[in-house]
Amino acid sequence: MTKTRRTHFLPVCAAALLLTFAGCKSTVDDQTLANNVKAALSADQIIASQPIQPSVQNGVVTLTGNVSDETASSVAATDAAKVTGVKEVVNSLTVAGMAVAPTVTTPSAPDTPRVATPAERSAIATNQPLPPPASAPPAPAYRDITVPAGTILPVRITQTLDSATAQPGQPFNGVVTREVVAGGLVVIPAGAPVSGTVVAAKDAAHFKGSSLLSIQITSLARHNHTIAISTDAYSVEGKGRGGNTAAKIGGGAAIGAVLGGIFGGGKGAAIGAGAGAGGGAILQGSTRGQQVVISSESIIRFSLANSFTVRTAEAPTDMAPAQ
Repeated sequence: MTKTRRTHFLPVCAAALLLTFAGCKSTVDDQTLANNVKAALSADQIIASQPIQPSVQNGVVTLTGNVSDETASSVAATDAAKVTGVKEVVNSLTVAGMAVAPTVTTPSAPDTPRVATPAERSAIATNQPLPPPASAPPAPAYRDITVPAGTILPVRITQTLDSATAQPGQPFNGVVTREVVAGGLVVIPAGAPVSGTVVAAKDAAHFKGSSLLSIQITSLARHNHTIAISTDAYSVEGKGRGGNTAAKIGGGAAIGAVLGGIFGGGKGAAIGAGAGAGGGAILQGSTRGQQVVISSESIIRFSLANSFTVRTAEAPTDMAPAQ
């Protein structure tokens, strides 16, 4: 009888020990987790060169730094959420030098970050732990919103265009400087990359001093999806030798001349105050006439020439800088 009891007792003890060891699985400490997240970010070629700084507190990773565009920000949050041991990822990255609403990403759904709640934003701003969720957040109410023609699209140009060297059809890039809202929801987020082309370019040396530079936006990237768009052309023209003025012609919207891209890290960051006072479009005078230059870091308010529809549930934030 005793042998029988011992025979049954041994497997039970072994199972109990296995459960004990399984339940005692150690968690990853914050410093190790921070190192693992850094390694994951560095291993991703898309964002390896981006200046992203991860910090960890009680398993919650906070990403800070300034990335080039919205895609880099989204990829960084997704990569961090996939690291073993991460509870949540707070994405506080700025995009092209602009503050955007922080998002929270969980390992269970790393590809669908949500905008941080007001309580979470307050905790993030004061470097406090995130408050525990009161309940599961409601499913976002997505709506199809039509962005109408005539909507203003503020774009920061990220390269210098010169009438002396530019050619029609030449591409250029930029980023949206602040979120665009339609129907009470964000239809184009701040930091969204845009592409454009040179519509017309005339060198002052070959056109008797009357130089011309005309550009428009042709596409934008919204949450990793490219949308073909069309804007009115923004044009500047030299007024001949000795004119010292540049005028906008055509259907483009007025320019907001901002060259403060130093902390954004664009190609025009070194232009400085010398060109800042002259606006986004400046003139280069010489005996052969004036060339027109649209400087890197200039902000131009393009007007949409066509309408398009997007699906969104993103509420506007008050974090975008005023223009």
